[in-house]
Amino acid sequence: MALRRAFRVAPLVLLLLAVAACVPQNSAPKAGNAAAPTATDLTAPQPRTATYNCADGGRMTIENLGTSLRVIGPDGTIEDLPASPANQNSRFGIAHDAIVIDGRDALVMKGGKTPLTCTR
Repeated sequence: MALRRAFRVAPLVLLLLAVAACVPQNSAPKAGNAAAPTATDLTAPQPRTATYNCADGGRMTIENLGTSLRVIGPDGTIEDLPASPANQNSRFGIAHDAIVIDGRDALVMKGGKTPLTCTR
């Protein structure tokens, strides 16, 4: 009698083992926000041309020329800022004006004015 029951249950056990083998072990859904910036976004180089929205409501366009930036202000003024020091690509400035680029953010410093944060 026990042998007969074992033969009836065996196909069911084999079927359950086959199904269990097909289920991925790491099937939990991945958490994350698709809109959140990735590490690559934060360390990506400055694009050739980017528009920044500033905390004061203004907009500026920055053109990356490699060893310098061309900044077009909200009023249309154009200013070229060389890399400072010359061997890097995140700090640009001349005299009392400077821009520091950090990922998608730019800190704009003008002589005699409060520093302004802008984001692309």
